Amino acid sequence: MKKTFQILLITLFAVINAQNMANRFFYELTYKPNKDSVKLEKEMMTLDIDPSKSVYQSYELIALDSLANVMITKSMKNGNMSDTKNLERKKQTKFLHRIFKNYPIQEITYKDQILTDYYSYRENPNLIWKISDEKQKIGIYNTQKATTDFGGRKWTAWFTTEVPFQDGPYKFYGLPGLIVKIEDDEKNYSWELKGNRKIDHIKDTLYMEGFIKQSGLSSSKEITKEKFLEKYEQYKKDPLASMKQLFSQLPAGVELPDNSSITQKIREAEKKMKEELAKNNNSIEIQEKINKRK
Repeated sequence: MKKTFQILLITLFAVINAQNMANRFFYELTYKPNKDSVKLEKEMMTLDIDPSKSVYQSYELIALDSLANVMITKSMKNGNMSDTKNLERKKQTKFLHRIFKNYPIQEITYKDQILTDYYSYRENPNLIWKISDEKQKIGIYNTQKATTDFGGRKWTAWFTTEVPFQDGPYKFYGLPGLIVKIEDDEKNYSWELKGNRKIDHIKDTLYMEGFIKQSGLSSSKEITKEKFLEKYEQYKKDPLASMKQLFSQLPAGVELPDNSSITQKIREAEKKMKEELAKNNNSIEIQEKINKRK
């Protein structure tokens, strides 16, 4: 009887643990960051799926967050700042957004970071798919073609019914299977499934988001998509507006350890950020076309 009870406990634990497990699908994103250039860049993105939800994000964001967690935890334990060279050498992602879908999908939640603040909005992309009879083998998957219009672009997707998830990268979902590949007709953005593995669970909040909020240096707000786009446009025009306001409260003439002024450092950082933002002017969703449609 005791042995039977132990077996039941082990089985129950295994079932519960399996239900908490999640699948991580790796998508290689090939994209054109500048609409005036033919240069393409690549970044690995992930789609984590469990029985109740999915989260889409950059794999570099996950890796950076994990590294920051280790460094900050070590610094707090030792009482001094850990070596930041590993963090500086780590590839920086250009995609800070995370996209959440709760099953069954009625709407998506888009969360992004603007400087130190976090903003989110809810949206129903209202994707209307046209499924074709055309089929193609992509990697190990047998796929079928579908097309839709979204964000001012025309998209072609290839989905497979061999994987039991009606989901896909970024804001795409709603096909009778997992999206294996999707790209716009001008090939500005293209995602292709490259592999998958099991993970313990999905993280709703990254370490750095929680840490910055606790420090009082950040806020988190849910706003409309229109308000988010307005805030992002303001950020592009004046990327360090909030920092300037913060440093304006310091006494005049305060210098940094390298004898440079805070004002000078802000100007240098602002110039660099504006140049970087100008180079990355080809967003996934074309805002001009979105605005015209409203």
